[in-house]
Amino acid sequence: MATRPGPLTEWPWQWMGNFKYLVLAPAVLHTAHRVATKGWGDLDPAYATMLPALLLRMIHNQIWISLSRYQTARRKNLIVDRSIDFEQVDRERSWDDQIIFNGLEFYLAYATIPNVRLLPIWRTDGFIITALLHMGPVEFLYYWFHRALHHHFLYSRYHSHHHASIVTEPITSVIHPFAEHVVYFMLFSIATLTPIFMGCGSVLGVVLYIAYIDFMNNMGHCNVELVPKWIFQVFPPLKYLMYTPSFHSLHHTQFRTNYSLFMPFYDYIYNTMDKSSDELYETSLKVKEETPDFVHLTHMTTLQSTYHLRIGIASIASKPSDNPVWYAWMIWPIAWLSMVLAWVYGSSAFVIERLQMKKFKMQTWAIPRYNFQYGLSWERESINSLIEKAILDADESGAKVLSLGLLNQARQIDNQICLALQICRFCKYLLGKNKNALEHLIKLHAKQLNRSGELFIQKYPKLRVRLVDGSGLATAVVLKSIPLSTKQVLLSGSTSKVACATAIALCEKGIQVIMSQKKDYDILKSRLPESRAVYLKLSNSNIPQVWLGDNIDDEEQKKAPKGTTFIPTSQFPIKKIRKDCTYLSTPAMKIPETMQNVHACENWLPRRVMSAWRIAGILHALEGWEMHECGDDMMDIEKTWSAAIKYGFVPLMKG
Repeated sequence: MATRPGPLTEWPWQWMGNFKYLVLAPAVLHTAHRVATKGWGDLDPAYATMLPALLLRMIHNQIWISLSRYQTARRKNLIVDRSIDFEQVDRERSWDDQIIFNGLEFYLAYATIPNVRLLPIWRTDGFIITALLHMGPVEFLYYWFHRALHHHFLYSRYHSHHHASIVTEPITSVIHPFAEHVVYFMLFSIATLTPIFMGCGSVLGVVLYIAYIDFMNNMGHCNVELVPKWIFQVFPPLKYLMYTPSFHSLHHTQFRTNYSLFMPFYDYIYNTMDKSSDELYETSLKVKEETPDFVHLTHMTTLQSTYHLRIGIASIASKPSDNPVWYAWMIWPIAWLSMVLAWVYGSSAFVIERLQMKKFKMQTWAIPRYNFQYGLSWERESINSLIEKAILDADESGAKVLSLGLLNQARQIDNQICLALQICRFCKYLLGKNKNALEHLIKLHAKQLNRSGELFIQKYPKLRVRLVDGSGLATAVVLKSIPLSTKQVLLSGSTSKVACATAIALCEKGIQVIMSQKKDYDILKSRLPESRAVYLKLSNSNIPQVWLGDNIDDEEQKKAPKGTTFIPTSQFPIKKIRKDCTYLSTPAMKIPETMQNVHACENWLPRRVMSAWRIAGILHALEGWEMHECGDDMMDIEKTWSAAIKYGFVPLMKG
């Protein structure tokens, strides 16, 4: 919002929220009725192109968003090295408003201008006229309108909303008040409507001109210098006809220079070109990829998690993944396509996020695999190879620590479990059931995939990068989450490394740990000193009100008494089926304010909250600890907790 919003600042359909697309419903219904009554042959090229053109514009913009975020995460050719926050993401989530607006304008033009219905698919002379009109009156009028917007009267009421984003993203280009977009439409109509009234317009001429506007707008705001130097060496006059991302970036940092739309020659003519434009362009092309101090290795979870990656859909990534969006079902094909492409062509981990805490640099890399693939026996070797390659890449890049997130540190599933998984998947496909059983098998039944990274330590004993599974801090967070007055807890689900460590720590404190599975009970009891083994109890009748576990299934939860507190010991949340019980978050902590460039949520966690496993890797690097936290080795629980508090990490809740 502008600092002092003027008239027509808000979009007319802003009050509709997520239902704003209903304003296009009359046009869609009219098209459907026309096709149903008169057939496809009745649609002329202009009418038939309108809806597909709007859809292609949205896809075009999303591609730019994903590519830009991927490049800025790598930092190569980065222009402005500053932080983006959730406030900017929220402000720019309405980038599709201008596409809805243009859709209404197209239908209005079709209904009121007879020539539009007669447009051929292509006319070369009409496109040439469009290009000349853009270079002349459109660029000229935009330049002076843009300068007027920087007058304090209009700037404070309208244009300051756009300039609130110092560090731009592609979608920043269309984040303007409604009144500004009305003027922009009138300007661009000069180049589109004039050839139509002259009788030489064409459908492709309009579509390609709008695609050109979108392309240049997105490129100019992507914050990565993409234009190679050789282009200007081959054709020097091009510097007056095409701006670069660094050229327009200066307008967002200096405000009073580089006003041109896409062609800088008016800035040259009126002496408003920033004198550092060429220098910034050269400097940005020389920026190398960042060498991180710390790498967190994660992976996709569900198919929908594709959208939730930072390089996915920005508005979805800025909220916890368990926060559903109404249009998710419409973009399922994209999720399936992404999965297939990742499975077939995903040969290495890729960078999805870059964070910074003062001078400490962090990156998040994603293995191109999903939860269900970790449960496939034939994917076992492939996944381990991907993890191994990521570790070696991090080691070669000079990273100090790599933490293993989610199932990258999980367990290998034996042949019997794999058979059960396949049967479970078949049942789920056939009957739509057994989803919980499937997830339970994937996450819980276990031997070792790589023993939380120990396999790679044994294979590469001279690794410089430290591998961390984060179990020490995760155990500390679980322990701190247990209410202080607790005398008994129930340990349910599998006995993972964190669950066992938590149970042992509780027994040493004199808190009774109750288990219902004899096999797990015997394993855990063998690890306890005789003096503390008395606090471990095998029972099916004594049910306390504090439950710990990796994955507590529906049937187990139904046995819990009213008011039970469920505390997960794994990186995956417990499914909430009881309204009369309390479900705590997976082990996680709030991050310090000094951590910057945080504008995406980590899976199901709230904003500016990070999993304990990931934080453990950060602490490992900050403190310079030399040991690997892999296999059966675990960092001292109190030591890691003290380090977390020291660096400003805050518990979500106190026990």
